[in-house]
Amino acid sequence: MTSRDAGDSAWVLEPILQVPHVVAAVLLTRDGLVTGYTEALSQASAERVAAITSTVQGACRTAAAAFADADRAEVRQVVVESDHGYVLIVPTDHGTCVAAYGDGEVRLDLLAHRVHSQVARLGEKAMAAAARGADGGAPA
Repeated sequence: MTSRDAGDSAWVLEPILQVPHVVAAVLLTRDGLVTGYTEALSQASAERVAAITSTVQGACRTAAAAFADADRAEVRQVVVESDHGYVLIVPTDHGTCVAAYGDGEVRLDLLAHRVHSQVARLGEKAMAAAARGADGGAPA
């Protein structure tokens, strides 16, 4: 198994790890709580990544709004390039976020495509669950 569940949505991380040179990934809530992470991270490291990722997202939303001279802005992705590799952060429409790390050899376009694809699948699954209704039955 390549991911550690803290909830039932960590399945989203498995396909991201299939991109060559991807080292680790975390699924988190917008406020920085871990809901899943890959084996390359300890729980403490995953929690640290989640807290930092949440802070980075907030700062980027604030910066984007300031540059646009707007009250608020939604961030579609954040890319951090370092001497060690790339961090890609992609928020979902339902309050979660995927953060993935690839070493310096990762193809950023492939990583971004896979993360965005998984975020879309996560959104589809969330919408399907919401459509069931409050009583848990199938939609009419």
